[in-house]
Amino acid sequence: MDYRPLGRTGVSVSPLCLGAMMFGAFGNTDHDDSVKIIQRALDAGINFIDTADFYSGGESEQIVGKALGGGRRENVVLATKVGLPFGEDPNERGTSRRWITKAVEGSLRRLGTDWIDLYQVHRLDPTVDLDETLAVLSDLVHAGKIRMFGASTVAGSEIVEAQWTAERRGRERFRTEQPPYSLLNRAAEYDVLPTCLRYGMGVLTYSPLAGGWLTGRYRKGRQITGPGSVVRQTRFSAVYDATAPANAAKLDAADALGALADEAGLTLVQLALAFATRHPAVTSAIVGPRTMDHLESYLTADGIELPTDVLDRIDEIVPPGHTINVTDNMWHTSTTALHAASRRR
Repeated sequence: MDYRPLGRTGVSVSPLCLGAMMFGAFGNTDHDDSVKIIQRALDAGINFIDTADFYSGGESEQIVGKALGGGRRENVVLATKVGLPFGEDPNERGTSRRWITKAVEGSLRRLGTDWIDLYQVHRLDPTVDLDETLAVLSDLVHAGKIRMFGASTVAGSEIVEAQWTAERRGRERFRTEQPPYSLLNRAAEYDVLPTCLRYGMGVLTYSPLAGGWLTGRYRKGRQITGPGSVVRQTRFSAVYDATAPANAAKLDAADALGALADEAGLTLVQLALAFATRHPAVTSAIVGPRTMDHLESYLTADGIELPTDVLDRIDEIVPPGHTINVTDNMWHTSTTALHAASRRR
């Protein structure tokens, strides 16, 4: 497996990043099986793991910690996140100094490590001064508890604001961004990816398979059973309703992309992952297996290069910068300026 620079951090990571959201109550509740999946990924050459305190209430971090025991931690670039609700307490969320200082200790303990390579703000908190968040994260870097920090699902304008704030206040800066990006969701190409490229930020994209829409499960003429994981069944059921008018165009596009993959002699998974890792701003695409079979199918995409004619056909199906169902963009969950009410006069 080839390795790529994570922006201008000097750190090299695999083009596939192992996402751990499906390990624990959100997906695979068998800890031993989850550990085997993680270790298989490491054996295959993946050296980048992404998790979060929010995933299964910290259970995902615990499973990752178990898998990295026995000396495997040293060779892994370990990323986790903070910011989404961790408990019922209204102060166990967000990006205040009070919560981040406490949350990082919990993550370190659950992961069984002395340091976190990449600590990410899961979502920017509009109620917290940006400088306060940058200040506490900078302090954690100086204390050696984290090596660097980044953010997830941040709009292009907010990336610029964060970079300027860091420069003017003498803070460490966001070194990475984690946006949604896939064949069905290309909005990041419009602003976020070019902005990250200009600032030398590493990019680890999530949902390269559009949450399962690009696995081959959603094809016309096939019985669609819906998502297999608990979290997608309960929290995001509307996203996977193929009969909903908002998703009808997604089904059309997924079907057309599946036909294109067949013509190219690829699986739809291979086409989707090869596409997601091709953009010059993208360092890694996060893959989140729930089973060993899922992981094995993702690993087959390593090293695949898409020819120009296939890329042109993709652009005809989903134009650059376009997202089929705009609710999949996710920026509306963190950027209040993008809410419909905020856009009205």
